[in-house]
Amino acid sequence: MTTPGPEPQDAPGLEPGGSVPPGDTPPDAGQTSGLSHPQPIPSRKPAVITIIVIGILVVGVAGFFVLRALDLL
Repeated sequence: MTTPGPEPQDAPGLEPGGSVPPGDTPPDAGQTSGLSHPQPIPSRKPAVITIIVIGILVVGVAGFFVLRALDLL
């Protein structure tokens, strides 16, 4: 894929083969930017589930040590 721009035979200052003489600037080329399609918004569900699971584990481990400290286990 080539960048869009002027045809070499129509661009001033180009030598045969498309090179530019020393001290000359190359012709402007077209710029393409932006997205071709809107990007989907990623789901937050996996992050929320992970935080809930970690919270349950932390509460469980903390509860275990509290019960051990009170000699209930």
